[in-house]
Amino acid sequence: MERLLQSIKITINDKIFVKDPDSSELGRRILEHSIVLIDEIGFEAFTFKKLGDRIGSNESSIYRYFENKHKLLVYLTSWYWGWLEYQLVFATNSLPDASDKLKKAIEVVTRTVKEDNSYSHINEVVLNRIVINESSKSFLTKEVDEENRNGYFVIYKRIVERLAEMITQVDAGYAFPSSLASTILEGALHQYFLKDHFPALTDCDSSTSPTKYFTELVFKTLNQNSNV
Repeated sequence: MERLLQSIKITINDKIFVKDPDSSELGRRILEHSIVLIDEIGFEAFTFKKLGDRIGSNESSIYRYFENKHKLLVYLTSWYWGWLEYQLVFATNSLPDASDKLKKAIEVVTRTVKEDNSYSHINEVVLNRIVINESSKSFLTKEVDEENRNGYFVIYKRIVERLAEMITQVDAGYAFPSSLASTILEGALHQYFLKDHFPALTDCDSSTSPTKYFTELVFKTLNQNSNV
């Protein structure tokens, strides 16, 4: 699987960037160091000038790749969801049983992220922290409807659709598969955020993972529904 993932290029909507950052060494450095810098100082304090200073390049060179820092954040979150989608597909593709497939899918999208050596310029562990802390800023904007029409969030929506399909395969009578699927995906980020910053507001901790919580939530929901 690792060798196969190394040969896969995660494709991002070309409307998000001016020039594909994955097409050059400078572009890859922009991605690599923007992840580290956003993690260090937060998205609000992050600027292209600070990134340029970090990588030893002019601020104008970064604008040749991204129109603004919002587009960069959309790119980074889209890359993360694309990477997670590949993990999801590879982990579940060979499982014939619908319940086993859904359990594995929940595990993949809610587990603690480990670094993937398939992509040397992307630290997935650090990027995961950015997605947990900053990803909502990529869509909580006035332009979200237009950006959605332009396909900015298609990868994220595709993961929700995959999860929703797996939920339906377990319980075809369940009326809210998309709502439950998006709750799993977004709720996992929220639980990790609460665990790190508001531990009194969650039961997830070092001994109880978000994976355990969402697995129990989903299957008890589907079992209860089947008894209604």
